[in-house]
This record gives sequence, structure tokens and C-alpha cells, in this order.
Amino acid sequence: MSQSFTQLMEPVARVIEAFGVLVIVLSVILATATFLRSLGGETRKGAYDRYRANLGRGILLGLELLVGADIIATVTAPLTWESVGLLGLIVLIRTFLSFSLETEIEGEWPWRRRSAGGRDSGAR
Repeated sequence: MSQSFTQLMEPVARVIEAFGVLVIVLSVILATATFLRSLGGETRKGAYDRYRANLGRGILLGLELLVGADIIATVTAPLTWESVGLLGLIVLIRTFLSFSLETEIEGEWPWRRRSAGGRDSGAR
């Protein structure tokens, strides 16, 4: 039973990993096309800011898929301290990248967004 589960999950992990890469590539293409179209009707700074935000969102989504694929691949592989440590390191690095990208896109720390939202809704 365990062997068949592992054989089933290995290709699933590879498909999710490939989908994550595809999401990143497509987001670069779509964000670039949107950027080039918006150059005519918008300021360069505004177009550039939207371009970076769109790129960041695509990369974030792709990273989340890649983390999921890594988790599946590690769970199906024989568990050793080395494989668990490697998974932890990969998840840590990708989580840091996700956090950094999200902070860059939104332009403020996540805990500041929540507190600012609470102040705005309380004032109304």
C-alpha cells in the first residue's frame, strides 16, 4: 500500500512543480504585456509600479505551488534527518521570499496593514 501511494504521489509532485514554474513564466509574460500596453496611457512610474506588483503576485503564487510540490515530494521519499532538514530549509527560504515579495508589493509590513485596516474601519 505504501509503495503504491509513493508511486502515485511522485508524479503528482512533479506536475505541481511544473505547474508552479508555468505560473511564474506566464505571469512574467502577462505582466510584461500589460506593462507595455499601459505605457501609452499611464505615467511610467505608475506603469512600472503595477508591473512590479503583477510580477510579484505571479512569483508568489508560483512559489506557493513549488513549496507544496516540495512537501509532497519529501513526504513520499524515505524520511531521513537530511531530507527533513532540506525540506525545512527550502520552505524557510521560500517563505522568506514570499514574505519579502508580499511586503514589497504592498509597500508596508503585514502587521501594519492589519492595524491600519482596523483603524480605518473603526473610524467609519
